[in-house]
Amino acid sequence: MASPKSVALYTLGCKLNFSESSSIGRSFVKAGYSLSPFEDGADIFVINTCSVTDFADRKCRKIIRKAKRLNPDSIVVVTGCYAQLKPEEIAGFDGVDMVLGAAEKFRIVDHVNALDLGGHAVVKAGNIQQFLPFESSWSHGDRTRTFLKVQDGCDYKCSFCTIPLARGKSRSDSIDNIVEKARKIGSNGTREIVLTGVNIGDFQSADGSGGFLELIKGLDKVNTINRFRISSIEPNLCSDEIIEFVAASNRFMPHFHMPLQSGNNKQLKLMRRRYKRELYQDRVEKIKKLMPHACIGVDVIVGFPGETEADFEETYVFINELDVSYLHVFTYSERPNTPANEMLDQVDMNIRRQRNERLRMLSMKKKNFFYNQFSGSYRKVLFENSPLNGYITGFTDNYIKVLCPDRDIEVNTLKDVELLNVEADFCEAKLPTKKSVSTVIL
Repeated sequence: MASPKSVALYTLGCKLNFSESSSIGRSFVKAGYSLSPFEDGADIFVINTCSVTDFADRKCRKIIRKAKRLNPDSIVVVTGCYAQLKPEEIAGFDGVDMVLGAAEKFRIVDHVNALDLGGHAVVKAGNIQQFLPFESSWSHGDRTRTFLKVQDGCDYKCSFCTIPLARGKSRSDSIDNIVEKARKIGSNGTREIVLTGVNIGDFQSADGSGGFLELIKGLDKVNTINRFRISSIEPNLCSDEIIEFVAASNRFMPHFHMPLQSGNNKQLKLMRRRYKRELYQDRVEKIKKLMPHACIGVDVIVGFPGETEADFEETYVFINELDVSYLHVFTYSERPNTPANEMLDQVDMNIRRQRNERLRMLSMKKKNFFYNQFSGSYRKVLFENSPLNGYITGFTDNYIKVLCPDRDIEVNTLKDVELLNVEADFCEAKLPTKKSVSTVIL
């Protein structure tokens, strides 16, 4: 078949997926294709899927239909976690021409070039348990921030999670490779790198040169990057040494995202998590002792099988009393081939939604309280979005979103600002006067 010229990508899910989609896009460009915005239509649509929840599955089907409306003659390729878990199901959707599993997605250009449309979808998705090499990827396009993949897969077997089935065993890049990539990314003008992976605290350098602590120590010496962030780290892997290092670092930001999932030890055991709530509380207290200004984000699942009203209330009270900054709340979704799917005492969906809403309200309260602590103080902001109606947005080191009058502020610049009034999802800010610059908190 003649090679189509334009490719549009649509990414569902996590930061890791965004980094991989960027690498897939670069492979198409290298092969002579051009990239187009999804809404503009294309000859080929690539949909990189997630399958953490049933909603993510439904969203994939919706995007497939949209792609075909934009260009009925287009080729639609579906890859990612959903494609690995349910390739035959996706192949049965109207409009799908190819399904690529985890082992094939980075060979997508070869597969597209060889595609022979025969009236049915081509499926290439092998057994994930076979050895998969680590495939490096990083996001590109937003020169302010880059998501850099350092680890993939997971050896944990949480009872609700399909990620080990979709991505295979834990594996990592080497420290030397990651440091060199970070240096090059910084040389191209990027100011901030977010380290991504499935379970990055489980990082073990491919050449045996160390674990996650050794990795961040190596990255801390990369002088072409101003800021590093850790996307998410398991509380049992967030060691004292890691916390202490971040507290002393000028490049690693005081921002941690640690999944809790439940504040009830009975639920944590059923989830097969590798810690109790007491350890989580200890990690939060350690971070706040060394970095009172640190931002701490929390993942929580509501409505897990067997979660009683008392269990949920215990989680609510536990989180309410924790010195954390915001929540990502997930409504439990049954996933085939997971132990949780076979558990008794499934929680009614309406109750799950009610609990989700309560924790979302708590998250808003936590975030508002955290932001208000810094009203009237000065912090350094990396501005990242183009001015809109005379304003520009960015994030402080401790992940406070600010909205500032642009006053000729350029995207991808670091500036000290004074934090003012807190609104729903951001903090108003202004550039300080020369007299006040000396009081900036770093």
